[in-house]
Amino acid sequence: MRRFYIGRMHHILTGLTVAALLLGFAFSVHVLSERAAIVPLRHSRTVVIDPGHGGEDGGAVAADGTKESDINLSISLQLKELFLFCGVEPVLTREEDISVYSEGASTLREKKVSDIHNRVDQINAFSDAVVLSIHQNSLPSSTKTHGAVVFYNPVAKAESYAAAIQNSLNLVRNTKEKQSRPIAKSIYLMQHIDKPAVLVECGFLSNPAENEALKTPETQFRIALAILCGYFSEKEY
Repeated sequence: MRRFYIGRMHHILTGLTVAALLLGFAFSVHVLSERAAIVPLRHSRTVVIDPGHGGEDGGAVAADGTKESDINLSISLQLKELFLFCGVEPVLTREEDISVYSEGASTLREKKVSDIHNRVDQINAFSDAVVLSIHQNSLPSSTKTHGAVVFYNPVAKAESYAAAIQNSLNLVRNTKEKQSRPIAKSIYLMQHIDKPAVLVECGFLSNPAENEALKTPETQFRIALAILCGYFSEKEY
């Protein structure tokens, strides 16, 4: 009897969670659409979602051991589902906790270099694409620093996509308004992609409160939704 009761409660709670997420999705779309002036979707470009790092390369690591690569993948998978919901089938550079390096790479450095080169080759193979690279930030010297920042590569349209996504993230993250920025020349991936690409630093793992939020499905969903709405609010659409 107790097992039956627990089972029923599990199904009820699961249903309530799904309902809450759907209500949140509807409300967020309504709010963001008013802010971003979303118009009916017209889409011809390939959307490439790039969950940063992966496998042996965990990226930034929070004080509690949370790996950037895990959060990057979680947000990217939610973003994929949202694009599918809108009738767009995106391509992901990885869909599991792996590093995309070639056979023969042995040291961690060799694997990281091979991974980045392979991602560039994979993306540049598309004739017409937009790249959304998902990352998390870290600044251990300032644990109060927080918020999402969007960077763009030096390719036409990238700046416009970045500004639109930044605007949506500013609304959803409810933090001090930030501006999108050009990516540093030292970031190989973004500098060697010949398609418009944005790199979204979703938050700071070095901020304890933000790190806790970034680990939750609810925050990850809101970030993914903001990226989606910002993407489709770019003036080309």
